[in-house]
Order: sequence, then C-alpha cells, then structure tokens
Amino acid sequence: MPPMPRGMGATKPKSKNAGKTLKRILGYLMQYKLRLLGMVVCIIASAYAAAKSSLFLKTLIDDYITPMLVEKTPDLMAGLIRAILLLGVVFLVGVVCTFLYNRIMIPVGQGILKKVRDEMFAKMETLPIRYFDVNSHGDIMSHYTNDTDTLRQLITMTVPQLVNSVVSVVVLLVSMLSISFWMTLLTLAFTALNLFISGKTGGLSGKYFITQQRQLGDLNGYIEEMINGQKVVKVFNHEQDIVETFDKKNTALRGSAQKAFFISNLVMPIIMSIGYLQYVALAVAGAAMAIAGVGGVTLGGIVSFLQLSKSFNRPIDMMSQQISAIVMALAGAERIFELMDQEPEQDGGTVKLVRAKYDRDGETLLETDELTNIWAWRKQNEDGSYSYRRLVGDIVLNHVDFGYNDKKQILYDINIQADAGQKIAFVGHTGAGKTTITNLLNRFYDIQGGTITYDGIDITHICKSDLRRSLGVVLQDVNLFTGTVMENIRYGRLDATDEECIAAAQLANADNFIRLLPQGYDTVLSGDGAGLSQGQRQLIAIARAAVADPPVMILDEATSSIDTRTESIVQKGMDSLMYGRTVFVIAHRLSTVQNSDVIMVIDGGHIIERGNHDKLIAEKGQYYRLYTGAFELE
Repeated sequence: MPPMPRGMGATKPKSKNAGKTLKRILGYLMQYKLRLLGMVVCIIASAYAAAKSSLFLKTLIDDYITPMLVEKTPDLMAGLIRAILLLGVVFLVGVVCTFLYNRIMIPVGQGILKKVRDEMFAKMETLPIRYFDVNSHGDIMSHYTNDTDTLRQLITMTVPQLVNSVVSVVVLLVSMLSISFWMTLLTLAFTALNLFISGKTGGLSGKYFITQQRQLGDLNGYIEEMINGQKVVKVFNHEQDIVETFDKKNTALRGSAQKAFFISNLVMPIIMSIGYLQYVALAVAGAAMAIAGVGGVTLGGIVSFLQLSKSFNRPIDMMSQQISAIVMALAGAERIFELMDQEPEQDGGTVKLVRAKYDRDGETLLETDELTNIWAWRKQNEDGSYSYRRLVGDIVLNHVDFGYNDKKQILYDINIQADAGQKIAFVGHTGAGKTTITNLLNRFYDIQGGTITYDGIDITHICKSDLRRSLGVVLQDVNLFTGTVMENIRYGRLDATDEECIAAAQLANADNFIRLLPQGYDTVLSGDGAGLSQGQRQLIAIARAAVADPPVMILDEATSSIDTRTESIVQKGMDSLMYGRTVFVIAHRLSTVQNSDVIMVIDGGHIIERGNHDKLIAEKGQYYRLYTGAFELE
C-alpha cells in the first residue's frame, strides 16, 4: 500500500475547553456591538409581537366574545375592530423586525469569517516548516473549509436563533405569569425536564461531533494526498488498495457522525411527547382552577395560556435543536484556534541584510537606498551605531549535530568549509542527510550542537527573512503558482523588471520554449504548471532563482526531473547561474558534480569522504564505486 499521509495519527485528542473557545468567539462578536444591539432590539420586538398575539386571545374571549354572546353586551364591535387593527400593526412590526435581525447577522457572520480566515492564513505563514511536515495538507485545508463553515452557521444561524429563543422565553414567561402563577410553575416543571434531557443528550453527542470533525480533516488529508499521487497509484496498480483504505476512513467518519446525529436527534421526539403531556396537564389544571375560582383564571385566560405554553415550548425546542450545531461549531472553532495558537517560528536574529556601496575612498561600506549589486550584513553595536560586513558567501559548518527530535539523530559532527565562489556537492543514498544540511542553512530547523556561520556571523544572529533572502533554492519538486510565466519568474524578486526576468530565463535556457507558448511570457499557468513538461517547469524554477541573483545557491536535485538531452542544455545555463556564487549541489547524477570544488559523500549522517572528483576517484572509496557503477545510489 502507498505510505500513509504525513502527520496522520500524529495529533492526539486533547482535553476540550468549550468555555475558552466560546469566549474567543464572543470576542469576535463584540467587534460588532452596534449591529448586535440592533439585532437584540429587533428580536425583542419580534418576540413581543408573538406573545401579544397569544395574549390577545384572552382579551378577545373575555372582553368581547363572552360579553357579546353570554352577557349580550352591545356596542363592542367598534372596540373589537380597533383591537384587531392594533394587533395587525404589532404583527407588521414583528414581521419587519424578524427580517431585519436575520439580515443584520449576514454581514456580521461574513465579516467575522473574513477576519478569522485572514488571521488563520497570516498565522500559518509564521509557522515553522516542522508544522507542515507533521500535519497533512488536507487536514490544514479542512480548517479553511469545514471548520470555518461550522463557525459560519454558528454566527449567522445559531446565535440569532439562540438569542431569539432566550428573549422569547423571557417575554413569554412574563406573559404567562400575568395570567396564572400556578399554571406557570407547572409549565416550568415540564421545561426543567426538557432541559435535563437536552443537556444529557447534548453532552453525549458532543464527543462524537468532536471526533467527527477530526476524522473529516483526516479524510480530507487522505483525499488530497491521493489526488496528488494518482500517477503513482496507477503505475503500481494500487487503486483497489486506496479505495479500501478510503472506505475504512469514510466508514469511521460515518460511524462517529451517525452516533452524534442519532443521539442529538433523540431530543425532538422526547421533547414533543413531553409537550403533549404538558398541554393536557395545563388544560386539566386550568379548567379545575377556573371552575373552582382559584387564581382568577378565566376561560380566555386558559385558551391564551395554552397558546403561550405551546409558544414557550417552541424556543425551548429550538435551543435543544441548536445544541448539536453549537457543539459542532465549537469543535470546528477549537480546531481553528489550535492552528492560531501554534507557536510561530522563533527568530532571535538582529543582523539585517542591506544594500550598500563603498565610500569615495573605496574602503568603507555605507548603507544606501540605491539599487546596487553590493549587499552587506548590518549589525547594531552596543552604542547604537552600525557596523557593516560585505556579503560574500563564506559558509562554515563546525561540528554540527542535528536530529528532528530527541530520539533520533540525523547528522553527526558535520564540518564543512565553503569559501565564497566554491561549488560544494553532496552525494549519497536517499535519507543520508544531504537535504537536511541545506535545510539547516535556511534555518528551517535549528541545530542541536555546533555552529553554522555565514561570512563569519553565527546564522542564529541573522534575521531569518534576511538569511533566506541571501539564499537561492531550486528544489526537485517544483511549485509554480497561478499566474503568467513572467509572474512566476518574478516571484524570485518582486521588483525585477520584465527585462531582468527575460534575461534570467535566457540564462536558464528557458527563453526558447517560453516564447513558443501561446502567449509567450504572458501565458497564464494554473494547476501548478499543468500543460508544461516536468523539465519546462524546472527551467522556470531555475529562472526564478536566477532573477533573485543570490550570492549563495542551493540546488537540490535541480536537474533530476530533466531528460539527458535537456540536461545538457540546462547545464550550460546552470554553470552561468553558479558562476561567482557559493553553491551547494545535491545530485544523484554524478556527471553533474564532477566540476565541483569539493564533493562530500554522506552516509548515515556522517561525511565519510571529501575531495574533488580526481582525488576521490584516486582513493577508490565509495565515490569511486558509485561513479564506476560498482555501487548504486538508492
């Protein structure tokens, strides 16, 4: 079977803090205080209109129908008409307010979602590479889709309905108390029973909703990885295997979702049955009180109270229905906040990279805003002044030890001296630690022992953004972005002119094929460069690195995806690209590293051989065996 997606099972369920999550959501809501106040006012007016219609039944029966039919009281029709007209006005206001409070929450919900997505994406860009190595991309995407959608439903639908329910309960409770205290107590007893049942089922279903959200993220991660790896799946005929794996994950998701919704859906039938019992009990109690003349209950009061009690149960039922939505939204929001609460990439560096020029004497470096081709490291001294050191590209790794975690060490006592303009090549088996070394130069990871210096400066003292700005990287896996070819090349340096981008493409020998595209440099690429060959995509990536014009270049299997004929073309451009720079090359094709100043053979995290091509061939060690085919790289 294909390997499991990165990070699957790496995240263990943590104890949930619904109160803290809810508090953070309320923090976003409080940014719209005026709109929320308007919503509450509209809900109060709407609830009052609904209660008024039920109370009108008492007035209608006791003040108009009974006098006219039983007591034969004349001249009440005009008053009845006025009362009906007044009720019509109240109804109209209630309808308008109901529309308004629903309309108010739409921009509030979308505004909060925009802010959450902005903050989540901004936070994601501050996270270290380690986070993306241990979490599947599909699971991260799930934060932006499924989790934010549950939050949207909470804000735009659940919150208004919940506030409406609470306000309605208060208004209806006051209305019922105005008719009969004892009948209200009986209603509250049934309501307490409803709430007890809702609380029990809500708590039981909550853990399944949380599991559902995590399994949904897991499933999305698997789908995303299998889509990206479709060619590999088909080449090795693993279609049936991944279908079975997907079915297992999908079945697990169905199981948790089924349990969650089954338990939450039990609430309604139970509450409805209790509601019927309540209606009968109130009718009997009200009739007995009216006959006995207790509590001033009248026929109109009984009819009105029964209507109010039904209306009173409705918001209780609505609150019960919203429990599952609230639990699911809190689970989604907690996943969002987990991402937001991740520790950002730490950067204690203070040394900055600036453009510089020499003074008139040609001896002292000065910082400048001019677009010079001289870069310098700027260090602030204790007295507040600045000192400058020209960036030349001298890199030294001194007794470096590294492991991705405390349990497994990857690199052991690595010592490398790369002088400005030298080409350093790493060869060795997959997993030997070659790419890890280049990741340490970028400070994607920090070392556990030893030091790495750049122009004599410890790289931990250099701001990470400035450090990475000075390094150009061409990876084996090319990432192209939606946009024109020109924009993809300019991604290496956003202030580069069209002429500079074209010159970079010519340097990488990409100009010829680009001009043959339908719109040349203005051809729009999408789907990570779909429609281009792997070699063409790699050439654009090389041009992108060339336009950045860094003093240090890292080429990680940069030509491994290019055929032999294309490689010979690209190699000339690569030689021009590498000229005058410090270059670190990782390659499986030993023909591409023969002209390196120093070749290092890495095995098991150790440098076992070093020297130029002729020296290593003469030693007849592992490099010799690799070069002559007696031993192959894996």
